[in-house]
Amino acid sequence: MGVVRGSVILFVFMAFTLPLMLVQALFIASGAPLRKYLPSWYHRQVCRLLGVRVHLSGEPPAKQAVLLVSNHISWLDIPVLSSITPLSFIAKQEVATWPFVSWLAKLQRSVFVDRNRRASVKETANTVIQRLDAGERVVLFAEGTSSDGNQVLPFKSSLFAAVEPNGADGNGHVLQTVAIVYTHLYGLPLNRQQRPGIAWYGDMDMLSHAWGVLKGGPLDVHIRFGPPVSMAIVGDRKKLAEHAHQRVRSDFSRLITARPREAQATA
Repeated sequence: MGVVRGSVILFVFMAFTLPLMLVQALFIASGAPLRKYLPSWYHRQVCRLLGVRVHLSGEPPAKQAVLLVSNHISWLDIPVLSSITPLSFIAKQEVATWPFVSWLAKLQRSVFVDRNRRASVKETANTVIQRLDAGERVVLFAEGTSSDGNQVLPFKSSLFAAVEPNGADGNGHVLQTVAIVYTHLYGLPLNRQQRPGIAWYGDMDMLSHAWGVLKGGPLDVHIRFGPPVSMAIVGDRKKLAEHAHQRVRSDFSRLITARPREAQATA
């Protein structure tokens, strides 16, 4: 049954995705405003197709520019977060070389960074600043890698330099934390031993992991947004990274131990 489910989902996914990739490429080439919104609509459909139910708590960003700082568990985080609001991602440079995935990342208008090159980190921070000045929302997976779904790893502070004290309007750029936890499979709670089966981390092969998700059952993921914070209030980037890490860890712990009452499904 799992193989049949996976095969049907894969067929529908490719039949749905390939034409939209061409449409998005045309939107980007022409500078059409829809280039920012099509990926969000697309990822809502992907979540429905995969059977991923997204539950929200806290207040997601509405129209304001914001650097969203999140923990990172799986490639599923991309469609899950993008389904909530139009945004782009900061991705490691290796992603730009992955077959097919690199095309999807570029069509999402991702910003690539080589964390091993200081010049690249600075260039990426400048690009993110330009995106924020233009009123966009950008996601930073601040751990620099993905986890096994049972913990939040330490945050790397370098790209927090993208949140300027003053910003384009003189009021300062805004940061908002995001905690992600995958909580249920087939409606049954995941325990500590089961969560790594959903997570994609370490040296896992992406294709085999993705096939396992396609064959699996419906998933529930809980997303908690923290309150927006200005760097002008918190201080320098290291203090901002520490603040964000503490907030994400706190919200992550809350989500992983008990489902918040105020959470509601959006997909």
